[in-house]
Amino acid sequence: AEDKLGWHAKPLPKDMAEMVMKDLQSRIMNSSKHLYPPAPIEDSPPVSLRNIRMPSAPSYKTGEKIATRKAYGMALAKLGRYNERVVALDGDTNNLTYSEIFKNEHPNRFVECYIAQQNMVSVAMGCAARERNVVFASTLASFFTRAYDQLRMAAISESNINVCGSHCGLSTGEEGPSLMGLEDVAMFRALPTATIFYPSDGVSTEKAVELAATTKGVCYIRTSRQDSAIIYNSNEDFHVGQAKVVYQSKDDQVTVVAAGVTLHEALAAAEHLKKERISVRVIDPFTIKPLDIKTIIDHTRATRGRILTVEDHYYEG
Repeated sequence: AEDKLGWHAKPLPKDMAEMVMKDLQSRIMNSSKHLYPPAPIEDSPPVSLRNIRMPSAPSYKTGEKIATRKAYGMALAKLGRYNERVVALDGDTNNLTYSEIFKNEHPNRFVECYIAQQNMVSVAMGCAARERNVVFASTLASFFTRAYDQLRMAAISESNINVCGSHCGLSTGEEGPSLMGLEDVAMFRALPTATIFYPSDGVSTEKAVELAATTKGVCYIRTSRQDSAIIYNSNEDFHVGQAKVVYQSKDDQVTVVAAGVTLHEALAAAEHLKKERISVRVIDPFTIKPLDIKTIIDHTRATRGRILTVEDHYYEG
């Protein structure tokens, strides 16, 4: 029955199964020997996600400029400074994702996975197994398309891993179209356990890293290439699924929803329109999944049903 086609996912008939069992039994050298594998040694206690915290508030100042990808690396190193179970992985892009900041501070807790993104996600799942570590894996957003099978299995396996995709969207610019992550939000939204953070400045990025560490399931943090201004105060409070209204007046005529790079463009547009006596309201969703639908709908009603979304992503997703 060897090398026969058409047997995938089909059980053997009883007579054929008995023939195979007899053949296997005839090959056993010592049928009286019993194997007793040792139980796993519990040499490392589980991590309580509730104990993973930043030691202090972000130290950015309003108006200061920093790329969210660099803020990610700085936040990750800061988190690892006070939590020895935080582990970082990267796909040979640590100078682009800025996970190199963590690598330089905590070399014994950094795993270089090279240009093997599928394997990187699998290694992250292994590191996070049995609640041994709080794991962050980073590469360019576009490269996670290669690892979607592993991400899907991470969700199915109820794995707690955090992944960061840098250089998202058209705003990557000179990197070229092959590196523009324009489908990543759609990909991660489809995963049942996923939480998607899309921070817009250094403060919200640091908060996203802290929240991801304590959120179960697959967490995705979307970061951008270019510098952007700090818009939030260091003591601003962030929550999963809670949007921020960053620009408003009582005379607003339309609600604009934007995140990341497009939030800064929306704020610039709001200032420009203000000079023309056109008032708009601007909302930063912070998390794309879960989306703060209530806040968006409430403010859309306040602007008579007029809403505009400004996205650095394909229309789908």
